[in-house]
Amino acid sequence: MDIDAGDRLIDAIKPLAASTRRPGANADLGGFSGLFDLRAAGYSDPLLLAATDGVGTKLKVAIAADNHAHVGIDLVAMCVNDLVVQGAEPLLFLDYYATGQLSIEAGTAIISGIAEGCRQAGCALIGGETAEMPGMYSDGDYDLAGFSVGAVERDGLLEPTAIVPGDVLLGLASSGLHANGFSLVRRLIEDMGHDYAAPAPFSPDESLADALLRPTRIYVPSCLPAIRAGLIKGLSHITGGGLIENPPRILPEDTLARIDGGAWPMPPLFKWLAKTGGIEAAEMARTFNCGIGMIAVVAAGDAADATARFEAAGETVWPIGVIEAGSGPARVELSGLEL
Repeated sequence: MDIDAGDRLIDAIKPLAASTRRPGANADLGGFSGLFDLRAAGYSDPLLLAATDGVGTKLKVAIAADNHAHVGIDLVAMCVNDLVVQGAEPLLFLDYYATGQLSIEAGTAIISGIAEGCRQAGCALIGGETAEMPGMYSDGDYDLAGFSVGAVERDGLLEPTAIVPGDVLLGLASSGLHANGFSLVRRLIEDMGHDYAAPAPFSPDESLADALLRPTRIYVPSCLPAIRAGLIKGLSHITGGGLIENPPRILPEDTLARIDGGAWPMPPLFKWLAKTGGIEAAEMARTFNCGIGMIAVVAAGDAADATARFEAAGETVWPIGVIEAGSGPARVELSGLEL
């Protein structure tokens, strides 16, 4: 590895990490490990939760477009959104950045995005690892992995047992594709001969790359206060598996989530993908978020209050379904998805 380049990158990112400091995490980068003080963060009887994820082949679009400004936000979002669904406050984050040849410019842009994601989520960037591996990656290629730890007071954990028939499903809008389904998206773009630098066919005021690289929305700032206000029974982060496979992960047995696919306007990006790829509604719903990045389960009597709180926090919200009694493993029944 180019040790001098690595040192320059560390010097460039130290201020970025410092900008994410929060109670419980005040150490500087450079040690062999990062430290977090749960008592200083205000917890008395906490459970720790951990999540790890990556950005997937969305990175190939960023590399092709030479636009690395937002993939760091994606990296953080994919981890912290998985923590908040259990009621946890994201506390700390670490990243792993591996590349064939270290680029200070690209590395700084990537970690700037990670720092921005951490600021949005309220968690501290306490460390990471940069690996230069020319035998593993071609010049310009890189991969990212993220690791986040959160905490929740023992009696605040969101669990499936709280969810019952009659509860309402609120859909929170996504910002776009987020970080799932890009292998299919890239194949469609290559088959159609589209240029990432050209105007997006579904959004001519921006380039195709910019439209596809719009970062994953971080739902922590809106969801955590609603959880602490006692309004949320469950949350489902709509990632790989889409609207079909993710909601059952938070539901008890003998229930089903009935989702009305016509309850929200389908974003033009997803309509374009369906038309271009000849993708049927069922497959779209299993592969993409289709405009819904997070689903909140609330009691029917709390739906109006929860919606108002989400909207005040900047979310776009639709009532998209209900919980009903079922039989056997939890499942989704989706109808009316308008493509």
